[in-house]
Amino acid sequence: MPVATPDAAILPLRTGGEALVDGLLAHGVDTVFALPGVQTYGLLDALKRAEDRIRVVTPRHEQSCAYMALGYALATGRAGVFSVVPGPGLMNASAGLLTALGRDAPVLCLTGEVPSAWLGRGRGHLHEMADQLAVLRQLTKWSALIEDPRAAPSLVAQAFQQMLGGRRGPVGLEMPWDHFTRRVPCEPVAPLPPLPRPVPDPAAIREAARLLAGARAPMIMVGGGALEAAAPVQALAEHVGAPVVAFRVGLGILDSDHELAHTIASGHALWRDTDVLVAIGTRLEIPDLRWRSRPAGLRTIRIDIDPREFVRVSSDVEVLADGADGTRALLEAVVREEPRPRAGRRDASRAARQQSAEAVAGLRPQVEFVRAIGAALPRDGYFVDEMCQVGYTAWLALPVHAPRRFVTSGYQGTLGYGYPTALGVKVADPDRPVVSVSGDGGFLFACAELATAAQYQIGVVAVVFDNAAFGNVRRDQQSTFGRVIGSDLVNPDFVRLGESFGVRSERVDTPAELERAVREALARRGPTLLVVPVARDVEPSPWDLILPTGR
Repeated sequence: MPVATPDAAILPLRTGGEALVDGLLAHGVDTVFALPGVQTYGLLDALKRAEDRIRVVTPRHEQSCAYMALGYALATGRAGVFSVVPGPGLMNASAGLLTALGRDAPVLCLTGEVPSAWLGRGRGHLHEMADQLAVLRQLTKWSALIEDPRAAPSLVAQAFQQMLGGRRGPVGLEMPWDHFTRRVPCEPVAPLPPLPRPVPDPAAIREAARLLAGARAPMIMVGGGALEAAAPVQALAEHVGAPVVAFRVGLGILDSDHELAHTIASGHALWRDTDVLVAIGTRLEIPDLRWRSRPAGLRTIRIDIDPREFVRVSSDVEVLADGADGTRALLEAVVREEPRPRAGRRDASRAARQQSAEAVAGLRPQVEFVRAIGAALPRDGYFVDEMCQVGYTAWLALPVHAPRRFVTSGYQGTLGYGYPTALGVKVADPDRPVVSVSGDGGFLFACAELATAAQYQIGVVAVVFDNAAFGNVRRDQQSTFGRVIGSDLVNPDFVRLGESFGVRSERVDTPAELERAVREALARRGPTLLVVPVARDVEPSPWDLILPTGR
């Protein structure tokens, strides 16, 4: 029997922009980062009329729109939403989308298109691209063109379902210019049910438990797919006495204070004796790219929600499951195999942590600045890294006490992402402290966002380390070629720059001064810029600890 459809005459008349906003509200969206432009006027007008329910934050660059949405998503695990104009606007935002794709971050991009009558005709309309949707699909997990505004509610629902289901990732929706203001009868669509999560295969879980119960020297590695699995990861590690190794994204899944918690530097000392590896929600970058070796006879158990990971890197036991679901199932099976916890590698873990701490202590002055920030930042605060010497050192030296508190661009290594991403983190979680670190070169990518911080009073504490260079590039050029090009910088007076935007700014010269200044800035709660001059030739390289087998 056919399903009755509502009479179009009694459906509410909505513009395409209103239909999109209705869909955002139905999915609990409370913030949109947006730069207005002629193609999206209709969307921005609809957002204005819903301003009592959705906040609009306008950065100074389309790239920052995407980064702020990324920060919102990484801090909360909820959708970060942004809107930019098509063509150049979308391409400006592409670095943020690519970073979100690498971070498996739920980010929704809303963009425009040329008017529907001009679509695909190649006539050179404003901001026209030959196939914008094809480009958008390369940067996202799923994207679609809204060809009729009546389809907007259902496509918003599909976008959220795709974005949040399985391996999370960014999605995109584009709409022709004229459809944002075209008024049509429009039927609301409720959020779609979540995509079903795979159930861990009992046979694979039993085999994994058998391997782990018989392991002499097990190790656990965690990545972004384990962010929601902190409790079962800790319980599993403690039951079998296994060190837990994290690189950037996984920091804080096991509290850094825990005797079994390891960075890639301390974990490397335990690697050669490892006989069983449990990899949870990780691409296995650490052993294959960082350590570039595997112990003889190593057996590997992988838990991942993405079946493509089992094709990319084969393992002895493959458990297709969400990180939390799979780890809980493995823990229950291990406890059945071996009811009593064992000491495992606790002694070796403590020794490796101590040895690594002594090696990292030699990275002066970077490590001293990292420790100063760590001392001033409350345990629940956010630290946003960057592609700079202090950022790299933080991967090894900063205590991280909970998942999501160490915010990073992951394998994309996106220079300049840090400050605007930190602003998005703070917008998402305004009651928790946020500290952003940047080098001078990376900070200049988005320093105009000081205006955004001042306008909206976004209380990020930005710490800029100024050595008048792309420091890592400069060191590499000198060591590899014996000469430098394009890596020496002429910088503004950053303190005066910050003050010109109305942001409280200060120069600090020592780690002790930095700790004091960060504490005071966090207490004030408004935006702050702290500038730390650093002599470029006194920064030792952290890369022997990050890539212990050589670069």
